[in-house]
Order: sequence, then C-alpha cells, then structure tokens
Amino acid sequence: MTGNALVLAIKSGGHNWSPARWKQRFSTACHNRKVVVLPDETCPPDEVSYAAVWKPAPGILGTFPNLRVIFNLGAGVDALMADPTLPRVPVVRVVVDDLTARMTEYVVLHVLLHHRRQLQLLKDQRDRLWQPQHQWAAGALTVGIMGLGNLGRDAAQVLKRLGFRIAGWGATPKSIDGITCFAGSDGLGPFLRKTNILVCLLPLTSDTRHILNRSLFAQLDRTSPLGAPVLINAGRGGLQVEADVLSCLEDGTLGAATLDVFETEPLPAQSPLWSAPNLVITPHNAADTDPDAISAYIAAQIDRFEAGEPLQNLVDVTRGY
Repeated sequence: MTGNALVLAIKSGGHNWSPARWKQRFSTACHNRKVVVLPDETCPPDEVSYAAVWKPAPGILGTFPNLRVIFNLGAGVDALMADPTLPRVPVVRVVVDDLTARMTEYVVLHVLLHHRRQLQLLKDQRDRLWQPQHQWAAGALTVGIMGLGNLGRDAAQVLKRLGFRIAGWGATPKSIDGITCFAGSDGLGPFLRKTNILVCLLPLTSDTRHILNRSLFAQLDRTSPLGAPVLINAGRGGLQVEADVLSCLEDGTLGAATLDVFETEPLPAQSPLWSAPNLVITPHNAADTDPDAISAYIAAQIDRFEAGEPLQNLVDVTRGY
C-alpha cells in the first residue's frame, strides 16, 4: 500500500527471531502493506507510516517524516527511550497473553526452584547422596514482586493460588485482591522487610536503574525458613548492580538468585557471575514470546488505528514505560 509502509528495525539473533523471519510474518499478517527491513532494504522515507522495532539504531526512526506509530517488539522500551531523536509519535508496547503466560511460567518455576530447595537436591544428586530434608509449605514464605503491571499482576495471582504470601511494590499505588500492595519511596522499605523471595519485573528508567543493590538486599527479611533472601530478576539487566549481586551471594546477604537479564548480553564468558554460588543464569528467555502472536497483535493494532479506534498499551514516554 503506497504511502502506508511498515519498516522493521530489529536487532535480534537466531533464525526464528531474524529480521527476514519478521518480514515474512508481517507480510502475511499485514496482507498487502509494503514491509521493509532496515538497513538491508530501502523505501522512500515519506512512504513510511509505521515502524516495528527492537533496539533500533539511534536516529533511524527520525528519518521518516510521516511516521504515525512505533511498535516495540518486546516488553522493555528502555532502548527506545534512550534515543534523543525519537519522533514524537505514539509508542505501543507488546501486551499479549502469550508473553504474560510465559513470564508467569518463568517466575513460578524459579520461585518454586528456590522454595523447594532444588539447587541443594541437584547437588545431592551429583554427590550421590540420599538425604531428605524438611520442606516447609508455600505459606511460610512471602514473595515480593517489584512491578505490578500486566506481568507482575498475573505472576502474583498465580503464586497466591499456590499458597505463597504475596506483597507487591510499584511506583504508583495499585490494588489487587488478596495482595498487600506498597508504592513509592515510602512504601519500599516496608515492602522489602516483608519479602523473602524478591521478584523484579520493573521497567528500566532513570528512577529504577541499579535499584537492585546491596543497600536494597540488606533490607530483605531474613527470618524465613530459607535462612537468607532470594533474588529473581527477569526485568532488565540495568536494574541490578552485578558486583553487588555477586558479593551479596558470596557473603550470605543473599542466599540465592536467578538472573535472566544482564547489563551486557550475551553475558561474557569471563564474567564471575557464571561461577557465583547459588546463582541460576538463564539467557534472557523468561518471556521469549511467540513472534507470530506479536506480528498478529501489531497488525490488528494498525487495523484498529486506521479505523479510527484508539491504540492499546501506549507507553507513557514521560515515565519511560
């Protein structure tokens, strides 16, 4: 469709997430709309109305004078927000049931892994030791979730159904049935003092960068059967001070951790995190969403927008999420 093209500016690896595969998906989902992959293909700049992006090169989106909407292919928009030349057009984030379900699976898996002492059981297996130990009930622990958007809310509700006590914290007040919610700087300390397993699903903004640090870890509750608190970060790598995570695991301020995200990805082979005690590392795959679901979601959003309906899941660019 002339004058209504969609450009793809995608930094991703792997065949299933390659720009060529994205073009194939969007060409199918968007029917007769022109789809162009940057930087390998070109298109007259004034023909571009939409952009679907993941960590695009800074400045590239500012070259399209008629751009109407930017669709971010992942949940985190911090790479976009860091571009000072970003056009002042609506930015839409991906919110699909598939992404939410996969993140909840990940959070529940790793909460249970630490709750059920699976790291110790795996060590016992390697050492050929049969030594059952007391296992407490889920209700003996409070899981604290930082970030109560769609992802945090769903994970909280599933964990509550499993019997865990749940607390939640966010920048702004929230109300979720059966979950103790805290907000803002005044609520952070009380939230941490209740928390035995800390799950971080925050967006990365200037206010949240490096929020996961030694000072914060030291405020977590240490009176649970775990003996020491646990960290699970499936948000963004920039949320954590990795040297603090490492040193807190080594000195017992943290009893264990799961990290899915890192300041440098892929995590360098020489990083000391690979050999940190009681640390589970996963390769940023907590919510590795079905790309077909994402392309269908964006195509439907464009159709709605062109029919005069409002866009869904808009990013508040002043807050950065």
